[in-house]
Amino acid sequence: MAIDPVCGMTVDEKTAPATAVHNGTTYYFCAPGCKRTFEKDPEAVLTGGSRGMGHAPVQMVTMTPPKAKPAESKIPLTPTLSLQGRGTEVGVPHQGGAMTAGGAKPVTLTVAIEGMSCASCVAKIEHGLSAVPGVSRAAVNLATEQATVEYQPGVTDPTAIAETIRGLGYTPVVPAEVPLTPTLSLQGRGIGMEERQERKEAAYGALKRRFWVAAALSVPVMLLGMSEHLGLPVSQSASFWLQLLLTTPVQFWAGWQFYKGAWAMARHGTTDMNTLIALGTSAAYGYSVAATVAPGIFTAGGATPQVYFDSSAAIITLILLGRVLEARAKGRTSEALTRLIGLQARQARVIRDGRELDIPVEDVKVGDVVVVRPGEKVPVDGVILEGTSSLDESMLTGESMPVDKGPGDQVIGATLNKTGYFRFKATQVGADTALARIVRLVEEAQGSKPPIARLADQVAAVFVPVVIAVAVLTFGLWLAFGPEPAFTKALLNFVAVLIIACPCALGLATPTSIMVGIGRGAELGILIRSGAALEQARALTTVVLDKTGTLTKGEVAVKEIVVSQAGWSREQFLQFAASAEQGSEHPIGEAIVKRARELRIALEPLNEFTAVPGHGIRATVQGQPVRVGNLRLMEVDGLKVGSLEAEAARLAEAGLTPMFVAVGGTVVGIIAVADTVREHARALSASWPRSYRRRRPSR
Repeated sequence: MAIDPVCGMTVDEKTAPATAVHNGTTYYFCAPGCKRTFEKDPEAVLTGGSRGMGHAPVQMVTMTPPKAKPAESKIPLTPTLSLQGRGTEVGVPHQGGAMTAGGAKPVTLTVAIEGMSCASCVAKIEHGLSAVPGVSRAAVNLATEQATVEYQPGVTDPTAIAETIRGLGYTPVVPAEVPLTPTLSLQGRGIGMEERQERKEAAYGALKRRFWVAAALSVPVMLLGMSEHLGLPVSQSASFWLQLLLTTPVQFWAGWQFYKGAWAMARHGTTDMNTLIALGTSAAYGYSVAATVAPGIFTAGGATPQVYFDSSAAIITLILLGRVLEARAKGRTSEALTRLIGLQARQARVIRDGRELDIPVEDVKVGDVVVVRPGEKVPVDGVILEGTSSLDESMLTGESMPVDKGPGDQVIGATLNKTGYFRFKATQVGADTALARIVRLVEEAQGSKPPIARLADQVAAVFVPVVIAVAVLTFGLWLAFGPEPAFTKALLNFVAVLIIACPCALGLATPTSIMVGIGRGAELGILIRSGAALEQARALTTVVLDKTGTLTKGEVAVKEIVVSQAGWSREQFLQFAASAEQGSEHPIGEAIVKRARELRIALEPLNEFTAVPGHGIRATVQGQPVRVGNLRLMEVDGLKVGSLEAEAARLAEAGLTPMFVAVGGTVVGIIAVADTVREHARALSASWPRSYRRRRPSR
């Protein structure tokens, strides 16, 4: 496998769509557009690195996002999504990648599209956009209903791209009052996440209403169609007219979207799945209307009038049911992104003109001094100026233990401030924060196209025309050579070919499975960087798990107590330690207090308490000074740990966190804490195939 130097996708050298030789080295590309971009300025591409577009080369599934500084992150971020739901659906292109020969950077634009129904729609839009001068890449995902277009500024622009989509018979989603320009602000102009969700919910509700009305009308049509077999006291003429009355709303109201889609395609001299449905059901409906209104035409030719209203109504109802289920599946896949976005703080307290102001987090600017109090979320990324605290960064790293922070340390937006008060300088805001990068990673991964999807695209490009041709051929053969009544049987088989061949699964199975898989993974803390990586995961032979939150619960608990001083019982030792930790909000202190209460050890009153960030606590219990902390705290306070240092090393080697406990100036013992292993972790590991199990490495 090779890596496309332009977009970063993994490319099979044997089946690469395009190749180029530069300085004696062969480079492989996922599409001719990437090759053209490379050939414009190979050195700039090779020097600047790939632009990604959500297709970064990945060889493994990453459990939790790496603990990297936002400025060093390599995740490409196209700010089409605001963390507050007020971003632009079209606009704010991602300026990234190498400089082109014209001196301008390529721009990536993400456009939501309405009106797509099958894989042939995807192929049609991709082909149309790729033909636009200045467009180097166009990728359309049916499941996300979005197009990702990479273009050259100065040669084309978002307006031309939107008009191209509209000219193909589809609707780019952008409000009429907002111009399509690359300079749209991130926060507030355009259709954001919340507005788009409202549109989807409204469309889903309308689709459900059409389905239920169609179903309610189709049931009596089906019963009337079997009236002779069911013994219903209805004449044939009355049955035909009742079926016509009931089927007409199903055909032209519930099924109007199929006619609308087919007409839009016909205007541009092309076809799609709507064409198949409209042709098939209209043929059945039209034949039935003729048999109902003018039955004499059939009896004059010696044929018995037959109607197929039940076939037309049932087909439309079932296809509507499929689209309702499809829309429901699409809606569920966005829940992971919604939960990620929900991690972000809504408000920030900044200092401006000497005053503390509460402002929406999207209004925070780089360089603002932000205040964070205990229990609050950090609104944006930055560097602490003053104050100390412990921060819960499990949303980013998965690690259950809070991280102690002080002046000069970096803080990440959406992490939780556990204890102290501090001020920090905002360095990354809006689309540049670590959380925004994670959201964008998941969104781009859901919209990415794995290699296997290319086959579906190639088939879909010619699928519908071939199906129509086969249906017409079927009709002709049955009409010419079929038994009597030849016309009726020819019509039925014509309709059957059109309806059965609808390529719904062809265009939806792969992208929907990718969305569901990547979305569910993000919900469980597993970030999958692309559809290609998910496809490659089938060949995994070894799985490496981060323990925190995966094999463990993320809850600190006391695992071992070591008492070194004679005359001290474990209960007395734990009583002093837990009494001193009563004033602590740190998970280690809470675990010690919890263990004492589980053993029903009465805690003594706490007279004085001081937290030492990064080291431990100092307190006074029963008039004696008590220290609970790490080796550094003992050394600072001039306390000798003696042989307990070796004991602490043993506990640390076993994966525990040792905390020394000193009472009255003497180190009495150690309390060791650790994350709690899930009850089913061992059984799960034992149940995996042998190829997945490896000897546990020493810590």
